[in-house]
Amino acid sequence: MTDSTDREHARPASGAARPRHRVVVLALDGVLPFELGIPQRIFGRAKSPEGAPLYDVVTCSVRPPGPVRTDADFDILVENGPEALATADTVLVPASYELGPVYEKGVLTEELAAALARLRPGTRLVSICTGGYVLAAAGFLDGRPASTHWSSAAHFQRTFPRIRVDADVLFIDDGDVLTSAGVAAGIDLCLHIVRRDHGTAVANDVARRTVVPPHRDGGQAQYIQRPVPDVQLATTTTARAWALARLHEPIQLRDMAEQESMSVRTFTRRFREEAGISPGQWLVQQRVERARHLLEATDLSVDRIARDAGFGTAQSMRQHLQAALGVAPTVYRRTFRAVGGGSGAPCGEAGGPQACVTAFDEPSAPAGGRTRSRTGSTDRPVTGRSTA
Repeated sequence: MTDSTDREHARPASGAARPRHRVVVLALDGVLPFELGIPQRIFGRAKSPEGAPLYDVVTCSVRPPGPVRTDADFDILVENGPEALATADTVLVPASYELGPVYEKGVLTEELAAALARLRPGTRLVSICTGGYVLAAAGFLDGRPASTHWSSAAHFQRTFPRIRVDADVLFIDDGDVLTSAGVAAGIDLCLHIVRRDHGTAVANDVARRTVVPPHRDGGQAQYIQRPVPDVQLATTTTARAWALARLHEPIQLRDMAEQESMSVRTFTRRFREEAGISPGQWLVQQRVERARHLLEATDLSVDRIARDAGFGTAQSMRQHLQAALGVAPTVYRRTFRAVGGGSGAPCGEAGGPQACVTAFDEPSAPAGGRTRSRTGSTDRPVTGRSTA
């Protein structure tokens, strides 16, 4: 006998509308309210071109419905118990400061183990910050790359030596398991998932409504405490805006430096301080993103897109897209045309092409990597930082 939640998420009869992708958020005692609210804010705002919601987001506990402690001065009332995990297409575990033996010894409590045993095979797993400890203790991260908050990275690696911890990135997409760094990196990861599932236009719309950039350049290293650059020094914002308006033209490093009246050496150092990557890497990222956008949104030929994105030749663009996204331009176009056309392809089927952008309507940084999808795979996980 199934409960009402199971009935609501049952597979529809042949010819019926496909159910929305269900994201179940696991709220543990000590949960951080900010991280807990990210999934609803991001996935809950994702709409199809016709305005239909693309996700259902529900929150559950490892116990029967009732209060769950937060790390703030209030509790939350969670209306779903662990049975909701059995209905999930994606399970997301936000950070908690009361993980007990999960954090201290790397083992699950009986209560948490029983809850996770309800997961269906093929469920996509996502963590924010120290939520990764839960996935790790359950064995889901063994032999995989993973990220967590930079301040916990060393402890995370010691506790789970079989995981390849990367403390420098904002998030890692390893196909069916995705992990992120702390706090706002959870927003980066959720937007990345929306983009992976439904393309750039949907993700950018969510970002605009949430008033956040669809992607942040660089990685966690830029947030670790270090000497702060003199605030009176000129930034590289003007040079970046200048370059974005001319991606179809040849752009030299000295041309960008001249926009800020800096020497090439000073400009390069300053740019890396601000963006976390070199100007050359950033330019390639912008051009890859411009090409990705044109492949999604237009019927232009590959040769024309290569010229408009500043690669010059189709062969050059193919090489850069293969390195950054793990797929050829035609494969990328075919995949996201299917997703953007309202096919409602389940997560994982369109996991090959990945994309990132830096400012509300400005192209930016894709991050290439390994995926498990109908578009094939490469040998690297997708990270929330340039791998160029």
